[in-house]
Amino acid sequence: MLGAELLNASAQVIAARTGRMVQGLTDPAGQDLAELSLMTTEKTEALAASAAALSVRAGAVGERLGQAALDEGARAMQAATEIACALTPAAAAQAQFRYALGWWSRAAGQAQALSAELTQAQTAALTPIHKTAVANAKRLRKR
Repeated sequence: MLGAELLNASAQVIAARTGRMVQGLTDPAGQDLAELSLMTTEKTEALAASAAALSVRAGAVGERLGQAALDEGARAMQAATEIACALTPAAAAQAQFRYALGWWSRAAGQAQALSAELTQAQTAALTPIHKTAVANAKRLRKR
């Protein structure tokens, strides 16, 4: 919903501002300079807020993935020790199978968690841009 609303608001803002720019070409003295200056400042502020939100999310994802990699390394060391200390080839195969099966399960969980985190990061990054576009569309409709 956020994306569709953003696209709709953006289209409204672009149409309204394009109309104002065309009017300014025919009557330069009547150009809406305040609106034209807003085009730069509001985008800068919205994109800075978006980048900050994305940076926070990316840092959290990186931290979690780094910890998961360390945890997996420790599990791999434990599995290697179990395999090396196995008294029979069958026991070694069982230890290897247990690790592999656990790894697949953990990898699937990591993929699901990453997907959710990236979706949340996308929402966090779009929110300030969405907020600005929707506010502009509302403000420009009143004029």
